[in-house]
Amino acid sequence: MDDVLTIEQAAARIQMSERYVRRLVAERRIPFHKLGRSVRIRAVDLAAHLDAGRVEPLTASDVWSGMRRVA
Repeated sequence: MDDVLTIEQAAARIQMSERYVRRLVAERRIPFHKLGRSVRIRAVDLAAHLDAGRVEPLTASDVWSGMRRVA
């Protein structure tokens, strides 16, 4: 079974506040499981959320091609 995290554990794992993780859950921006009154987040779902927000760095050729389009 995958790691199942509490809100506190999920926040610690991504080094963000508990409030941020609770907001992700409230806005349904991350999958979660309700067990009675408890909320649990699978570690793989948390990792997928992080991967979805990844921004790749620009290369020098990206910068120069963008400048040529403007001119």
